[in-house]
Amino acid sequence: MNLLVLAAETENPLVPPIPELVIGLIAFVIVFGFLAKKLLPNINKVLDERREQIEGGIEKAEAAQTEAQSVLEQYKAQLAEARHEAARLRQEALEQGTALKEELRAEGQRQREEIIAAGHAQIAADRKAASQALRQDVGKLATDLAGKLVGESLEDAARQSRTIDRFLSELEEKAEAAR
Repeated sequence: MNLLVLAAETENPLVPPIPELVIGLIAFVIVFGFLAKKLLPNINKVLDERREQIEGGIEKAEAAQTEAQSVLEQYKAQLAEARHEAARLRQEALEQGTALKEELRAEGQRQREEIIAAGHAQIAADRKAASQALRQDVGKLATDLAGKLVGESLEDAARQSRTIDRFLSELEEKAEAAR
C-alpha cells in the first residue's frame, strides 16, 4: 500500500498524464479542423449575409429617412404656401368686404339723395298745386264777394282773372313786407 500511496503522492492531480494529453490534443485538432473546414465557412457565410442585410437595412433606413425628410420639407413648404394663400384670400375677402360696404353705403347715399330730391320735387309740386287750387278758391270767393259788394255779376272770365291776380299780388306783397 505504500507504493500506491507513494505513487498517488507523486502524481499531481492538476497535470494530466502525457498520453491523455496527446490523445486530447489530437482529438482537439481533428474536431477543430473539421469545424474549420465544414462549419466555419457556413458561419462566415451566414455572418456575411447578416452583415449585408444589416448594412442594406441601414442603407434602406437612411434612404427612408432621407425620403421622409424630403417629404417633411415638401409638407412644410405646402403648409407654408397654404397659410400664405389663406392669408391672401383672407386679405382679399376683407378688401372685397370693405369695397362692398363702401359701394353699398354709396348706393344707399345715392338712393337717399334721390328720395330726398323726389320728396322735395313732390313737395314743390304739391305746394304749387295747392297754391293754384287756393288761388282759384280764393279768386272764386273774392269774385263772389266782390260781386255781392258791387251788386253785379263778375262772371266775365277776363275781368275775373285780372281781379284775382291783382288781389293775390297785393296779398303776396303784404306777406313779404311782413317778413
